[in-house]
Amino acid sequence: MGRPPVLPKKKKDGFWLEIRNKGAKTGTIIIRDTQEAMMQAARQYQNTKDVILLGEHKNGKKVVAKGAA
Repeated sequence: MGRPPVLPKKKKDGFWLEIRNKGAKTGTIIIRDTQEAMMQAARQYQNTKDVILLGEHKNGKKVVAKGAA
């Protein structure tokens, strides 16, 4: 038979944020459909966790604003 091919996972579209316990090196990635939903989730966790906003992803790539370098 042989081993199955390993393809990289496709990133889901949406707004990404990472939630970590304070002082931890890794965390959980949460994906929301809208920026408002992402900001609401960030406000919900900011008191007890470290929140890192990872931005918007479309078609497997991070979306960069036109004005940003």
